[in-house]
Amino acid sequence: MAYTLKQKTKIALLLFAIMACMLLIRILEDRSVVKMEKAFSSLYNDRLIPATDLFFISEKLYTKKYYLEDYVYRSEKSLTLQRLKLNFNDLNNGIDSLIGAYEKTFLIKKEKVSLANLKVKLAENRKLEEILMSTSYSDEAQIRELYHSINEKSFRNITALLKELTQVQSSTGKEISSETEKIIKGTKLYSNAQLVLAIIIGILIVGIIFTSNAIKIKNDNFRLN
Repeated sequence: MAYTLKQKTKIALLLFAIMACMLLIRILEDRSVVKMEKAFSSLYNDRLIPATDLFFISEKLYTKKYYLEDYVYRSEKSLTLQRLKLNFNDLNNGIDSLIGAYEKTFLIKKEKVSLANLKVKLAENRKLEEILMSTSYSDEAQIRELYHSINEKSFRNITALLKELTQVQSSTGKEISSETEKIIKGTKLYSNAQLVLAIIIGILIVGIIFTSNAIKIKNDNFRLN
């Protein structure tokens, strides 16, 4: 009886240790799932959506460029100056809205610097546009000179900053993707550990059954003798 009690105590302690390991693995697995959810959420909200916003900002800028070219070079304007100003106002409001949404996302240091520079360049660009649209069209040479200032200097600077921000989205997205892969590998490791522990429990149960049967047979033989 003392031997049986000793063995049962060992088995109980071993099963308790296995249970503690499984609970620990479960906690680590839950943490990995939470991290994975955050990574996917960040990939969508902080990288994919802002990249889309940058595309729409670029699209609105090219629309403004088209309107300016029409205003500067075409003898027959497709838009009146008043209509042009209204369109520019709508486009600028749209750009401000997109930048405001972009600022609410998680930004790394490089993004903050590029975004601050972008806002400065956009403000400078708008001043040039206002000067251009307030200049009398009779002074055609001055209008074209102002347009070239917008197109060659200001517009290119803005485009370069948008490209820089897009590259940041791409590189940071890759980092998040790599981090997610590590989390997935860790989750697989936890699952494999749980499988090994389940196999050990199964072996212990089979061992207990065989030991119990052996003891029962031994006791029966002892009684018969």
